[in-house]
Amino acid sequence: MASVLIIEDDQRIRSSLASRLAERGHDVESVGRAMDGVELAVGGSFDVVVLDLGLPDIDGADALRMIRGVSSVPVIIATARDDESDIIGVLNAGADDYVVKPYSAEHLEARIRAVLRRTGDDAAPATIAVGGLEIDLNGHRATLDEEPLELTAREFELLAFLAQRAGTMISKRELLAEVWRQPYGGADKTVDVHLSWLRKKLGETAAEPRYIYTKRGVGVRLDAPPQ
Repeated sequence: MASVLIIEDDQRIRSSLASRLAERGHDVESVGRAMDGVELAVGGSFDVVVLDLGLPDIDGADALRMIRGVSSVPVIIATARDDESDIIGVLNAGADDYVVKPYSAEHLEARIRAVLRRTGDDAAPATIAVGGLEIDLNGHRATLDEEPLELTAREFELLAFLAQRAGTMISKRELLAEVWRQPYGGADKTVDVHLSWLRKKLGETAAEPRYIYTKRGVGVRLDAPPQ
């Protein structure tokens, strides 16, 4: 679980997010003004900062630059601004991710986990093995029973994401958020199509799964075939 700082001027959104993330086990602190948030971000030991842009004292983009001047703490911009130039500007200024309102606490938590994985421990394993599957994350290669799999970039990302959480049921919303970087509410059909292609390359079907298991209304799980 993560230590999260929320900098958001809308008290309703701020309280709701803080409550929902705390329910999921995170340690959350929240403020409504940019300068209060900057002071906490650079002086504290937070794992991630969730930063709105439309703040009452200074613009969130300026607050981001202040944080980046003295800290490498991951920052997720969470705002109603969806103009491409705004998004590019804050990403170039050092933001690690960008979420457009409205979004759910589930979606934000998925983004938090994704950012922490990207900025986390360099000692994380570079190769994942699940049954006869072996996935080389650095080399962007995958084999099944020592035979190479011809995967598209998206298929590899999907397989790697599932393999890193082998045995865990993952919702399609989370897959859309983390693999496709799509906002909350994207089309589940996108996931279904790619899962179908991936299954074919793994030599299985939805009716007779070997590695990829789905549960209607719950999600998708990658697991080793039963012995």
